[in-house]
Amino acid sequence: MTASERATELAVLAARAGSARKAEDVVALDVSDRLVLTDVFLVMSGTNERQVSAIVDAVEERLAEAGVHAVRREGRSQARWVLLDFGEVIVHVQHEEEREFYALERLWRDCPVVPLPGDMETVV
Repeated sequence: MTASERATELAVLAARAGSARKAEDVVALDVSDRLVLTDVFLVMSGTNERQVSAIVDAVEERLAEAGVHAVRREGRSQARWVLLDFGEVIVHVQHEEEREFYALERLWRDCPVVPLPGDMETVV
């Protein structure tokens, strides 16, 4: 099983929104074979809490324009690791220190990377 086309489209929309707010190390992972709750984990970093908040705002605004709203949000008040659950896509916006410490890409390294447009930096 692979991520649905809709999940991939939402991940690209969210990634573009994050990139517009200078999100770093944007990566999308197809977790559909491992989890029944979602198809894609989108992970991106901000250099400080203010930037993490700005990225989160941009992602929520862009997906709301597409008619999708987060069913759950966590970590917004501290802006160190914010999780936005959009159902098919879960967006993790992490302060760069949390990103390095928790290393979600290593935890999910056996999952395929979802290709993102070339104007966004992708790492694994």
